Amino acid sequence: MNRSQPKRSKILRMALSDSSRSGKDESFILRATKIAVVVALYWFISISMVFLNNFLLDSKELDAPVFITFFQCVVSVILCWILHFLSKLCPGFVDFPSLKFNLRVSREIMPLTVVFICMITFNNLCLKYVGVAFYTVGRSLTTVFNVVLSYAVLKQTTSFYAVLSCGVILGGFWLGVDQESIAGSLSWTGVFFGVIASLCVSLNAIYTKKVMPVVDGNIWKLSYYNNLNASVLFIPLIVILGELKSVLEFNRLTHLHFWGMMIVGGVFGFAIGYVTGLQIKCTSPLTHNVSGTAKSCAQTVLAVIYSASSKSKLWWTSNMMVLVGSFAYTWVRGVEMKKVQVPPETQATNTLKTKEGLAV
Repeated sequence: MNRSQPKRSKILRMALSDSSRSGKDESFILRATKIAVVVALYWFISISMVFLNNFLLDSKELDAPVFITFFQCVVSVILCWILHFLSKLCPGFVDFPSLKFNLRVSREIMPLTVVFICMITFNNLCLKYVGVAFYTVGRSLTTVFNVVLSYAVLKQTTSFYAVLSCGVILGGFWLGVDQESIAGSLSWTGVFFGVIASLCVSLNAIYTKKVMPVVDGNIWKLSYYNNLNASVLFIPLIVILGELKSVLEFNRLTHLHFWGMMIVGGVFGFAIGYVTGLQIKCTSPLTHNVSGTAKSCAQTVLAVIYSASSKSKLWWTSNMMVLVGSFAYTWVRGVEMKKVQVPPETQATNTLKTKEGLAV
């Protein structure tokens, strides 16, 4: 970590120096290219993960959403161990915290894991029932729940403009539900799962902040214990919900293509945490949220084009209301944070926690 700091300082000095115009141009081009690559990587992984999960969950032959979610958690645990060993073999190339299972830490993180399980399960169930096109609207109430829980749990008040932005999001949500109902494609089950998932994402941010000191503030350790706990807790759920029978009777259970898609889904689920942090690091928390909002817009357009469906003007209006409301809330909160002089690293951590489940 310390070795990379002089490099960043050198680039910064090059950008600010008056030595030559060509040096400035080269530094600007280098930084702009780096940001463009990181943002493109975030968009690619996030959008691909949503479409891939939709493909796996939409299978008519395998109705086992909890098993699919369980498998993705197992893949995340395995990837953590692989990176752990690689960091030991190549310490100068791979930077990953040391993993040593601690029962006390696992037990203290368990309340977060329960919320985490609900978050990713209801996320996937929402995606299964509403599809990718309506997913942005169906999962749009996270910001609203953030405001409600901040007041109810943390006793933090919210400014008028932030509340107004939430009002725009709520309006877009209800208009979207109305338009889906008129089109005959509304799934109240999917809407219900989307609302619960939004609530769980907000609760996940609160519990994450609470247990962060347990893992010394390391997001990768938290991810390891969270996914490990979830992998264990998912097993009885799979049996109770009868999904084990569905999996064993699945006619493509031995096909490499099926397991390949499952593994890729797990890898993308693990990678989204890394690219989210990388985008915040290379830009800013505000820019990251703006990028996420734009990504959701592109994701919706791609889903409509892919499904070759026709949507009404009011349906598109509902999506734009949700996206504009989300952008406005992000902008207002960013301005408020600057006024109270919140440290940038704190903003980045909070943003990463808040956005953690949004692309699941």
